[in-house]
Amino acid sequence: MYPVSLASETATGLSFYKGESYRIGQVGSFVRIPLGYTSLFGIVSQVGAGAAPKTEGEIHPWGNQWLKVQLVGERGRAGKFERGVSQHPTINDAVHIVTEEDLREIYGPGDPVDFVTVGQLASAESIPALVNINKLVTRHSAVVGTTGAGKSTTVAGLLASLTHPTRYPSARIVVLDIHGEYAKALADRSTVFRVAPDVGKGEKQLRIPFWALSFDELINLSFGKLGEQPLAAVADAIVALKRESLGNKAREGITEERLTVDSPVPFCIHKLWFDFYQREHGTVVPKPGATADDVESAYVLGPDKKPAQLGDAMSVTAPQYRTVKTTGVAHERVQLRRISTHCSQTGLAAHLRSRFWTCLECLRRS
Repeated sequence: MYPVSLASETATGLSFYKGESYRIGQVGSFVRIPLGYTSLFGIVSQVGAGAAPKTEGEIHPWGNQWLKVQLVGERGRAGKFERGVSQHPTINDAVHIVTEEDLREIYGPGDPVDFVTVGQLASAESIPALVNINKLVTRHSAVVGTTGAGKSTTVAGLLASLTHPTRYPSARIVVLDIHGEYAKALADRSTVFRVAPDVGKGEKQLRIPFWALSFDELINLSFGKLGEQPLAAVADAIVALKRESLGNKAREGITEERLTVDSPVPFCIHKLWFDFYQREHGTVVPKPGATADDVESAYVLGPDKKPAQLGDAMSVTAPQYRTVKTTGVAHERVQLRRISTHCSQTGLAAHLRSRFWTCLECLRRS
């Protein structure tokens, strides 16, 4: 940090050069310190004024008005601005205002092809504010500022520049516009997706496939909070359904050996519900003339002695099972289905149907 005093012949903070007016000592403005063939550039970080002299003849060694400068770069013999400094100023070195020509060198791009315009400099509106496109899209970036500083305007300008139809015809950008700030600014080149779209404005319905969610997200959406054993049962069932789907249609980059419960593989949510319903509510009876362990599903029978309702996964229709009966002759006794699972008596099918009903209804109508 270098202290700088204002020359005594400068009556005000305003100076003129080649017909242009320049404010002297504004915080955030640039100054230039010539050192032979090199010019150092700094940014004004602080301004102030010394105490008034006690006597009329007293002379303040630094003047009554001063500012502090943070050096940021230099311009050498080649005339190109570079960040960082190779030397430092000394006492009584002259400090000059920075003209528009100097600002063009500081803010000018090295290669115009790699830069996009996001606006103009506040201190020189004729000079565009440029951003290195390669560095911007290959690194994490943040636009910060106080309320009303222009964050949204800056982001909109960036998006407009990066999606220029002539310069970047293949650009594809996904914007999570939570507050709906950018649809109007990019109306000529964007498609807006909403959960509840306004068709009159050309918006489209936002649909996120449930199978693309992570396992934790899917559980929170469709089941809610589960214990350790039911959670394991759901994970096993989903992996089995995804494995079945992968066998029917291969997916690039996903093999059966690498398949996990989080792998983005489509599966049938109807089958998941139907499987849990059968596990939790299914009853069985012994097959006629077979051993006690050889059983079949105990459906409610109609007048024609055929199952009244077998159930249908795709329409979310539950099968009708006979109630448990432990008395009577052996072939008439009805027992719960004996399936080795962690999910019995946990109501997973009911949870899935009640919490995910809207999605199931949409799938049924599609």
